[in-house]
Amino acid sequence: MENMMDIMRIPRIEGLGNCNGIEEFRTALDAVGVKGSLECLNWAEWPEKPSCKFSMGWCREGIGILFDVEGRDLRAQALEDNGSVWEDSCCELFISDPEDGTYYNFELNCIGTLLAAKRKSRSDCRHLDPSALSKVLRFSTLPREAVEIADEERKWSNGMFIPFSLIGIDGCNPPETLRLNIYKCGDRTAHPHFLSWAPIHTEKPDFHRPEFFGIAVLEK
Repeated sequence: MENMMDIMRIPRIEGLGNCNGIEEFRTALDAVGVKGSLECLNWAEWPEKPSCKFSMGWCREGIGILFDVEGRDLRAQALEDNGSVWEDSCCELFISDPEDGTYYNFELNCIGTLLAAKRKSRSDCRHLDPSALSKVLRFSTLPREAVEIADEERKWSNGMFIPFSLIGIDGCNPPETLRLNIYKCGDRTAHPHFLSWAPIHTEKPDFHRPEFFGIAVLEK
């Protein structure tokens, strides 16, 4: 049986995919988007817990998420898409394909560099090509340049709008529910951390575990 904390209801927000800039995106999500935070510290040996709150909504064209982060490190060294963004200050959305049992991972570092792939597992995957990546709207409050700061409190936001066409969903006839998880990580920040929305019951940090995804209800 699913725990209540592993279920959320995502409201429909028409026009969400047409936002011009992060403030317009935030305004749309602030109005009616579901709000949450990443509270699961799944591994005791990694106790660092930056504040990471999120807002989500969906429309016929796709699904959007905005992260608001506050922590004592800031790192962005991956400047090319499909690079090692998880080593940076990074926020992630993983979504199962409702048809074929695979899942998609969308990993966005703090300056807007994106990694995205369709996967059967961590190692069995196909990365999205540049044409597909260009369809994901990305937002960030930070300039698109390399940065590495430790032990200095910083606030920043990033977000993305993912077209349903990239993840095997018909927006005109979407499923009632999706299985997903939401993450905050920073493998090579000064204080590495691994936070999740739905808990992960593994011995070591591993986000590529769709069996632990929570449930998102798409409100009509």
